[in-house]
Amino acid sequence: MTATPAEHDAMRRALDLARRGPRGVNPQVGAIILSADGEILAEGWHRGAGTPHAEVAALAHLAPGDAQGSTAVVTLEPCNHTGRTGPCAEALIAAGVSRVVYAIDDPGDASSGGAARLRAAGVAVESHVEADAAHALLDSWLTVQALGRPHVTVKWAQSLDGRAAASDGTSQWITGPAARADVHRRRAEADAIIVGTGTLLADDPALTARAEDGSLLPHQPMPVVLGERAVPAGAAVHRHPLPLVQYAGDLDEALADLRDRGVHRVFVEGGPAVAASFVRGGLADEFLVYVAPVLIGGEMLALRDLGVTTIGEARRLSVHAVEKLGDDLLIVAAPATEGVS
Repeated sequence: MTATPAEHDAMRRALDLARRGPRGVNPQVGAIILSADGEILAEGWHRGAGTPHAEVAALAHLAPGDAQGSTAVVTLEPCNHTGRTGPCAEALIAAGVSRVVYAIDDPGDASSGGAARLRAAGVAVESHVEADAAHALLDSWLTVQALGRPHVTVKWAQSLDGRAAASDGTSQWITGPAARADVHRRRAEADAIIVGTGTLLADDPALTARAEDGSLLPHQPMPVVLGERAVPAGAAVHRHPLPLVQYAGDLDEALADLRDRGVHRVFVEGGPAVAASFVRGGLADEFLVYVAPVLIGGEMLALRDLGVTTIGEARRLSVHAVEKLGDDLLIVAAPATEGVS
Protein backbone atom coordinates (compact mmCIF):
# COMPACT_ATOMS: atom_id res chain seq x y z
CA MET A 1 0.00 0.00 0.00
CA THR A 2 1.30 3.44 -0.91
CA ALA A 3 0.81 6.61 1.11
CA THR A 4 -2.60 8.24 0.75
CA PRO A 5 -3.15 11.90 -0.17
CA ALA A 6 -4.10 12.56 3.47
CA GLU A 7 -0.80 11.01 4.60
CA HIS A 8 1.19 13.15 2.15
CA ASP A 9 -0.60 16.23 3.45
CA ALA A 10 0.11 15.15 7.03
CA MET A 11 3.79 14.62 6.22
CA ARG A 12 4.08 18.13 4.82
CA ARG A 13 2.44 19.42 7.99
CA ALA A 14 4.83 17.30 10.10
CA LEU A 15 7.81 18.83 8.26
CA ASP A 16 6.48 22.30 9.08
CA LEU A 17 6.21 21.29 12.73
CA ALA A 18 9.74 19.85 12.68
CA ARG A 19 11.14 23.24 11.65
CA ARG A 20 9.88 24.69 14.95
CA GLY A 21 12.41 22.58 16.84
CA PRO A 22 15.99 23.72 17.41
CA ARG A 23 18.85 22.59 15.19
CA GLY A 24 21.56 20.88 17.18
CA VAL A 25 22.74 17.49 18.35
CA ASN A 26 19.29 15.98 17.77
CA PRO A 27 17.38 16.06 14.47
CA GLN A 28 14.36 18.27 13.90
CA VAL A 29 11.38 15.90 13.80
CA GLY A 30 7.63 16.37 13.52
CA ALA A 31 4.78 13.87 13.97
CA ILE A 32 1.05 13.72 13.22
CA ILE A 33 -1.46 11.15 14.52
CA LEU A 34 -4.26 10.51 12.00
CA SER A 35 -7.59 8.79 12.61
CA ALA A 36 -8.69 5.89 10.40
CA ASP A 37 -10.52 8.36 8.13
CA GLY A 38 -7.50 10.68 7.79
CA GLU A 39 -8.41 13.37 10.31
CA ILE A 40 -5.67 14.88 12.48
CA LEU A 41 -6.01 13.68 16.08
CA ALA A 42 -2.80 15.14 17.49
CA GLU A 43 0.55 16.60 16.48
CA GLY A 44 3.93 17.22 18.07
CA TRP A 45 7.56 18.02 17.41
CA HIS A 46 10.89 17.53 19.13
CA ARG A 47 11.74 20.60 21.20
CA GLY A 48 15.38 19.78 21.98
CA ALA A 49 17.71 17.34 23.72
CA GLY A 50 16.13 15.64 26.72
CA THR A 51 12.55 16.51 25.75
CA PRO A 52 10.01 13.96 24.42
CA HIS A 53 10.53 12.91 20.84
CA ALA A 54 7.96 14.06 18.28
CA GLU A 55 5.91 10.84 18.34
CA VAL A 56 5.66 10.83 22.11
CA ALA A 57 4.86 14.57 22.16
CA ALA A 58 1.96 13.95 19.76
CA LEU A 59 0.65 10.91 21.68
CA ALA A 60 0.71 12.95 24.90
CA HIS A 61 -2.23 14.98 23.57
CA LEU A 62 -4.45 11.87 23.44
CA ALA A 63 -6.24 9.99 26.20
CA PRO A 64 -5.31 6.31 26.69
CA GLY A 65 -6.86 4.25 23.92
CA ASP A 66 -7.52 7.19 21.58
CA ALA A 67 -4.63 6.20 19.30
CA GLN A 68 -5.91 2.65 18.82
CA GLY A 69 -6.02 1.87 15.09
CA SER A 70 -4.55 5.26 14.13
CA THR A 71 -1.74 6.17 11.71
CA ALA A 72 1.40 7.96 12.87
CA VAL A 73 3.05 10.17 10.24
CA VAL A 74 6.65 10.99 11.21
CA THR A 75 9.42 12.84 9.36
CA LEU A 76 12.14 10.42 10.56
CA GLU A 77 12.01 6.66 11.17
CA PRO A 78 10.89 6.15 14.80
CA CYS A 79 13.89 5.42 16.98
CA ASN A 80 14.54 2.00 18.48
CA HIS A 81 16.84 2.78 21.39
CA THR A 82 16.76 4.15 24.90
CA GLY A 83 18.70 7.36 25.52
CA ARG A 84 17.38 10.25 27.57
CA THR A 85 13.97 9.07 26.40
CA GLY A 86 12.55 5.64 25.56
CA PRO A 87 12.20 4.07 22.10
CA CYS A 88 9.53 5.78 20.02
CA ALA A 89 8.79 2.53 18.17
CA GLU A 90 7.76 0.95 21.47
CA ALA A 91 5.65 3.98 22.41
CA LEU A 92 3.73 3.72 19.13
CA ILE A 93 3.18 0.00 19.58
CA ALA A 94 1.97 0.46 23.17
CA ALA A 95 -0.45 3.20 22.05
CA GLY A 96 -2.12 0.84 19.56
CA VAL A 97 -1.03 2.62 16.39
CA SER A 98 -1.75 0.32 13.44
CA ARG A 99 0.21 2.11 10.68
CA VAL A 100 3.34 4.27 10.58
CA VAL A 101 4.35 6.46 7.63
CA TYR A 102 7.78 8.10 7.70
CA ALA A 103 9.99 10.13 5.36
CA ILE A 104 13.59 8.96 5.76
CA ASP A 105 15.46 6.19 7.52
CA ASP A 106 17.31 6.88 10.76
CA PRO A 107 21.04 6.52 9.91
CA GLY A 108 22.17 6.03 13.52
CA ASP A 109 23.79 2.73 14.50
CA ALA A 110 22.04 2.74 17.88
CA SER A 111 18.78 4.48 17.00
CA SER A 112 17.89 2.79 13.70
CA GLY A 113 15.74 -0.32 13.38
CA GLY A 114 12.47 1.23 14.45
CA ALA A 115 10.70 0.20 11.23
CA ALA A 116 11.72 -3.44 11.68
CA ARG A 117 10.56 -3.38 15.31
CA LEU A 118 7.18 -1.96 14.27
CA ARG A 119 6.69 -4.56 11.54
CA ALA A 120 7.60 -7.35 13.96
CA ALA A 121 4.76 -6.12 16.19
CA GLY A 122 2.28 -6.22 13.31
CA VAL A 123 2.30 -2.50 12.53
CA ALA A 124 2.08 -1.61 8.83
CA VAL A 125 4.98 0.65 7.76
CA GLU A 126 5.34 2.91 4.73
CA SER A 127 8.66 4.73 4.21
CA HIS A 128 10.21 7.45 2.01
CA VAL A 129 7.11 9.64 1.84
CA GLU A 130 8.07 13.27 0.99
CA ALA A 131 11.66 12.09 1.41
CA ASP A 132 13.28 14.88 -0.65
CA ALA A 133 11.77 17.56 1.59
CA ALA A 134 12.88 15.70 4.70
CA HIS A 135 16.42 15.33 3.36
CA ALA A 136 16.52 19.07 2.63
CA LEU A 137 15.44 19.80 6.20
CA LEU A 138 17.93 17.41 7.80
CA ASP A 139 20.85 17.65 5.37
CA SER A 140 23.29 19.01 7.93
CA TRP A 141 22.26 16.53 10.63
CA LEU A 142 22.49 13.67 8.14
CA THR A 143 25.99 14.80 7.12
CA VAL A 144 27.10 14.70 10.75
CA GLN A 145 25.68 11.20 11.13
CA ALA A 146 27.22 9.90 7.91
CA LEU A 147 30.59 11.67 7.89
CA GLY A 148 31.20 12.70 11.50
CA ARG A 149 31.63 16.36 10.55
CA PRO A 150 29.41 19.39 9.91
CA HIS A 151 27.74 20.04 6.58
CA VAL A 152 29.99 22.51 4.71
CA THR A 153 28.76 25.23 2.36
CA VAL A 154 31.51 27.06 0.46
CA LYS A 155 30.53 30.52 -0.76
CA TRP A 156 32.30 33.10 -2.86
CA ALA A 157 31.45 36.15 -4.96
CA GLN A 158 33.15 36.71 -8.28
CA SER A 159 33.14 38.77 -11.43
CA LEU A 160 31.94 37.22 -14.67
CA ASP A 161 35.57 36.43 -15.51
CA GLY A 162 36.15 34.59 -12.23
CA ARG A 163 37.95 37.25 -10.18
CA ALA A 164 37.34 37.86 -6.48
CA ALA A 165 39.11 41.23 -6.30
CA ALA A 166 40.90 43.88 -8.31
CA SER A 167 44.69 43.84 -8.60
CA ASP A 168 45.00 46.16 -5.57
CA GLY A 169 43.05 43.67 -3.44
CA THR A 170 39.80 45.65 -3.23
CA SER A 171 36.68 43.50 -3.43
CA GLN A 172 33.85 45.50 -1.79
CA TRP A 173 31.52 45.32 -3.47
CA ILE A 174 31.59 42.99 -6.49
CA THR A 175 27.94 42.02 -6.05
CA GLY A 176 24.92 44.21 -5.39
CA PRO A 177 22.58 44.70 -2.39
CA ALA A 178 20.22 41.83 -3.23
CA ALA A 179 23.06 39.30 -3.36
CA ARG A 180 24.58 40.63 -0.13
CA ALA A 181 21.19 40.39 1.63
CA ASP A 182 20.90 36.78 0.48
CA VAL A 183 24.34 36.03 1.95
CA HIS A 184 23.33 37.44 5.33
CA ARG A 185 20.14 35.39 5.33
CA ARG A 186 22.16 32.26 4.67
CA ARG A 187 24.70 33.22 7.33
CA ALA A 188 21.84 33.30 9.83
CA GLU A 189 20.95 29.71 8.90
CA ALA A 190 24.49 28.49 9.68
CA ASP A 191 25.95 27.44 13.01
CA ALA A 192 29.43 28.76 12.19
CA ILE A 193 31.04 31.04 9.61
CA ILE A 194 34.66 30.48 8.56
CA VAL A 195 37.25 32.78 6.99
CA GLY A 196 41.01 32.66 6.77
CA THR A 197 43.33 35.11 8.47
CA GLY A 198 44.15 36.60 5.07
CA THR A 199 40.55 37.68 4.52
CA LEU A 200 40.20 38.79 8.12
CA LEU A 201 43.28 41.00 7.97
CA ALA A 202 42.45 42.41 4.51
CA ASP A 203 38.71 43.07 4.93
CA ASP A 204 38.17 43.21 8.71
CA PRO A 205 34.79 41.41 8.44
CA ALA A 206 32.36 41.36 11.37
CA LEU A 207 31.23 37.81 10.49
CA THR A 208 27.72 38.62 11.69
CA ALA A 209 24.35 38.03 10.02
CA ARG A 210 22.67 41.39 9.49
CA ALA A 211 19.39 42.80 8.20
CA GLU A 212 19.38 45.39 5.42
CA ASP A 213 19.26 48.17 8.03
CA GLY A 214 22.47 46.85 9.61
CA SER A 215 20.82 45.37 12.72
CA LEU A 216 21.78 41.90 13.84
CA LEU A 217 19.50 39.04 12.84
CA PRO A 218 18.17 36.89 15.73
CA HIS A 219 20.49 33.94 15.04
CA GLN A 220 24.24 34.54 14.74
CA PRO A 221 26.81 32.03 13.46
CA MET A 222 29.87 31.27 15.55
CA PRO A 223 32.84 33.26 14.10
CA VAL A 224 35.74 30.99 13.13
CA VAL A 225 39.14 31.96 11.72
CA LEU A 226 41.63 29.57 10.11
CA GLY A 227 45.33 30.37 10.21
CA GLU A 228 48.22 31.07 12.54
CA ARG A 229 48.46 34.84 12.25
CA ALA A 230 47.20 36.77 15.26
CA VAL A 231 43.84 38.52 15.05
CA PRO A 232 44.32 42.23 15.91
CA ALA A 233 42.80 43.33 19.21
CA GLY A 234 40.73 45.97 17.42
CA ALA A 235 39.34 43.63 14.75
CA ALA A 236 35.60 43.91 14.09
CA VAL A 237 35.15 40.19 14.74
CA HIS A 238 35.86 40.79 18.44
CA ARG A 239 32.59 42.74 18.60
CA HIS A 240 30.65 39.67 17.44
CA PRO A 241 28.00 38.50 19.97
CA LEU A 242 29.80 35.13 20.15
CA PRO A 243 33.47 34.59 21.06
CA LEU A 244 35.94 34.05 18.23
CA VAL A 245 37.27 30.52 17.65
CA GLN A 246 40.61 30.17 15.86
CA TYR A 247 42.26 27.06 14.42
CA ALA A 248 45.80 26.85 13.17
CA GLY A 249 45.98 23.20 12.13
CA ASP A 250 44.29 20.49 10.12
CA LEU A 251 40.86 21.15 8.56
CA ASP A 252 39.53 17.73 9.53
CA GLU A 253 40.51 18.37 13.16
CA ALA A 254 38.87 21.80 13.09
CA LEU A 255 35.62 20.37 11.71
CA ALA A 256 35.66 17.56 14.27
CA ASP A 257 36.07 20.10 17.06
CA LEU A 258 33.22 22.20 15.66
CA ARG A 259 31.06 19.06 15.55
CA ASP A 260 31.85 18.45 19.21
CA ARG A 261 30.76 22.04 19.93
CA GLY A 262 27.34 21.22 18.45
CA VAL A 263 27.99 22.83 15.05
CA HIS A 264 26.12 21.06 12.24
CA ARG A 265 26.17 23.66 9.46
CA VAL A 266 29.32 25.56 8.45
CA PHE A 267 29.41 28.51 6.06
CA VAL A 268 32.87 29.03 4.50
CA GLU A 269 33.24 32.59 3.22
CA GLY A 270 36.83 33.08 2.37
CA GLY A 271 39.04 33.71 0.91
CA PRO A 272 40.20 31.96 -2.27
CA ALA A 273 42.87 29.90 -0.49
CA VAL A 274 40.52 28.72 2.28
CA ALA A 275 37.79 27.85 -0.23
CA ALA A 276 40.29 25.87 -2.30
CA SER A 277 41.52 23.97 0.76
CA PHE A 278 38.00 22.72 1.51
CA VAL A 279 37.52 21.68 -2.12
CA ARG A 280 40.89 19.91 -2.30
CA GLY A 281 40.10 18.04 0.90
CA GLY A 282 36.73 16.82 -0.39
CA LEU A 283 35.05 18.71 2.44
CA ALA A 284 32.60 20.88 0.45
CA ASP A 285 29.01 19.64 0.40
CA GLU A 286 27.44 22.68 -1.25
CA PHE A 287 28.63 25.65 -3.30
CA LEU A 288 27.07 29.11 -3.43
CA VAL A 289 28.67 31.17 -6.20
CA TYR A 290 27.47 34.75 -6.62
CA VAL A 291 28.39 36.02 -10.09
CA ALA A 292 28.33 39.74 -10.88
CA PRO A 293 28.11 41.06 -14.48
CA VAL A 294 31.44 42.85 -14.27
CA LEU A 295 34.88 42.17 -15.75
CA ILE A 296 38.01 42.72 -13.65
CA GLY A 297 40.86 40.71 -15.15
CA GLY A 298 44.18 40.21 -13.42
CA GLU A 299 45.41 37.44 -11.16
CA MET A 300 43.00 37.70 -8.18
CA LEU A 301 41.11 34.49 -8.91
CA ALA A 302 38.07 33.50 -6.85
CA LEU A 303 39.51 30.04 -6.23
CA ARG A 304 43.15 29.03 -5.78
CA ASP A 305 44.89 25.91 -7.06
CA LEU A 306 42.92 22.68 -6.65
CA GLY A 307 45.69 20.38 -7.78
CA VAL A 308 43.95 19.74 -11.11
CA THR A 309 46.56 19.10 -13.83
CA THR A 310 44.36 17.56 -16.55
CA ILE A 311 40.71 17.99 -17.48
CA GLY A 312 39.93 14.47 -16.33
CA GLU A 313 40.76 15.57 -12.76
CA ALA A 314 38.32 18.50 -12.82
CA ARG A 315 35.91 18.65 -9.89
CA ARG A 316 32.52 18.03 -11.48
CA LEU A 317 29.47 19.71 -9.95
CA SER A 318 25.71 19.30 -10.24
CA VAL A 319 23.86 22.61 -10.50
CA HIS A 320 20.80 22.54 -8.25
CA ALA A 321 19.51 26.07 -8.85
CA VAL A 322 20.27 29.36 -10.56
CA GLU A 323 18.67 32.49 -9.08
CA LYS A 324 18.71 36.09 -10.27
CA LEU A 325 19.38 38.53 -7.43
CA GLY A 326 19.19 42.05 -8.76
CA ASP A 327 21.80 42.19 -11.51
CA ASP A 328 23.70 39.22 -10.09
CA LEU A 329 23.30 35.46 -10.43
CA LEU A 330 23.50 32.88 -7.65
CA ILE A 331 24.54 29.38 -8.70
CA VAL A 332 23.78 26.66 -6.14
CA ALA A 333 25.72 23.46 -6.79
CA ALA A 334 27.05 20.32 -5.12
CA PRO A 335 29.72 17.74 -5.95
CA ALA A 336 28.44 15.56 -8.77
CA THR A 337 27.61 11.96 -7.98
CA GLU A 338 29.05 9.03 -9.90
CA GLY A 339 27.88 8.86 -13.49
CA VAL A 340 27.09 12.57 -13.85
CA SER A 341 28.91 14.12 -16.83
